[in-house]
Amino acid sequence: MKSTVSFFSFSLFVYYGITLLLFIGTFPATAIDVYTPPEMFVENGTTEILKCTFKSNQVISSAASVSWSFVPEGSSSSGITIFYFSGGKGYPGDLPQFKERVSWAGDLNKKDASIKLTKLQFSDNGTYTCDVKNPPDITGVSSSTQLKVVLKEALPQSNVGVIVGAVTGSLLLLVLIAFITCLVIQRRNSQHDYEGCTSMESVSSQATRTVKKADSSLEGSRCSSPSGPLQGPVIYAQLDHSGTKSQNYFHKMEPVVYADIRKN
Repeated sequence: MKSTVSFFSFSLFVYYGITLLLFIGTFPATAIDVYTPPEMFVENGTTEILKCTFKSNQVISSAASVSWSFVPEGSSSSGITIFYFSGGKGYPGDLPQFKERVSWAGDLNKKDASIKLTKLQFSDNGTYTCDVKNPPDITGVSSSTQLKVVLKEALPQSNVGVIVGAVTGSLLLLVLIAFITCLVIQRRNSQHDYEGCTSMESVSSQATRTVKKADSSLEGSRCSSPSGPLQGPVIYAQLDHSGTKSQNYFHKMEPVVYADIRKN
């Protein structure tokens, strides 16, 4: 009887143990993600902020910490810590190269772990690595930035500068095209106005010549025709001035125009 109870208890223990392991295995392990730009070009002698941001599934606690390390360009040695931040305070490293030139520029509450470098010099060329811990998020991969300190003339143009330059050039080209188009249109309009004036003058002269020709034709017709209306046949009659009716009396007669029939 006791052996049966013991076997049952052991079986129950194994069952719950396996169930608990499976339950825990369904939750992924928490990790922190760190992000930095892969490459940065800065001008010699200037001040620059090395950007570093992160994502954490946990609330930012007072135990969160940030560590920045540096590997000189061309070196195969391990990174040397140049700055450490924890508990709201920053702690510069002991490397003489960065003495009094490294300071905190981030805000952990905003998940920003950036630092600031002043008076950058060519010896600062190298790889800068940002590592963030936010317990219980303590696992994850750090992120690195390749810093290149160059002269001002060697700085690459930013995308914003290229875009602004392209837009400005396009606008200037459009203005130039519009100006040339306006000049061409004005020139064509002036030519049309001149041609219109010449055409009207020719039409006016032609009309004048036509009128003069008509007048000359009229005058010619007038000259070729009689100056007055055509005269028709004239009928003559004789008038008696004696006042007598005798047939034997000689009367003095004179021809008189009795009627004038004119042809219109």
